[in-house]
Amino acid sequence: MFEKVCKMLAEQLGIDADGIRPEQEVVKDLGADSLDVVELMMALEDEYGITLPEGEVENVKTVQDIVDMMEKLQK
Repeated sequence: MFEKVCKMLAEQLGIDADGIRPEQEVVKDLGADSLDVVELMMALEDEYGITLPEGEVENVKTVQDIVDMMEKLQK
């Protein structure tokens, strides 16, 4: 799951996926803005056929937060 999230982040932000680490903050460290985050969440929903709960998305700060949320929703 981590690799998939990294790949999607890299495509979305135009950065190298190999440089993304779990503890990095999506906005502060990777340079995403709020629109990037929304677009990423929509892409994840499409990719996995799930709906991300609004309250959960607001708590996403790090790459690991995204991975944890996706893993939880896939169970």
